[in-house]
Amino acid sequence: MASTNDLKNGMVLKLEGGKLWSVVEFQHVKPGKGPAFVRTKLKEVLTGKVVDKTFNAGTKVETANVDKRGMQFSYKDGENFVFMDMDTYDQITIEPAVVGDAANYLLEGFEALVATNEGVVLYIELPTSVELLIAETEPGVQGDRSTGGTKPATLETGAEIQVPLFITTGEKVKVDTRDGSYLGRVK
Repeated sequence: MASTNDLKNGMVLKLEGGKLWSVVEFQHVKPGKGPAFVRTKLKEVLTGKVVDKTFNAGTKVETANVDKRGMQFSYKDGENFVFMDMDTYDQITIEPAVVGDAANYLLEGFEALVATNEGVVLYIELPTSVELLIAETEPGVQGDRSTGGTKPATLETGAEIQVPLFITTGEKVKVDTRDGSYLGRVK
């Protein structure tokens, strides 16, 4: 248990019958009249739904113990993803629904943070950018410049992103894992 006065960004609360909510923002408000309160923006851990919630200052809230561990993606077992704990070498299998869009940027050997609560995998968190090869894209045309448009390209993971016209098949590029945007070439 914690008090609403102790809230911090990233803290995970257990509210409304056991649902897990991550604190995105919080603000302590002390109006001229009336009691102080805490205005928060909470994100449901499993669905990603964001809500605004106000608590009276000093209210007790239940916190959830979320364990984040660095794990390495080992291989895909049918539809599921198998990760290995780098410290204990234990392997866990994670369903595609939990992996979500991160599957577009996972290659064997990539590391990710795996968040668990009471043995249940909540989500995986990739680094903000990864380096991947362009598996296929249309060839550039003489005169294409970096300030020009974009074209679709397929990454070695099978995901499709938009890249500048001068990028060719076989080049290594840096990709933002949050929105799938092209960040630049990798030498």
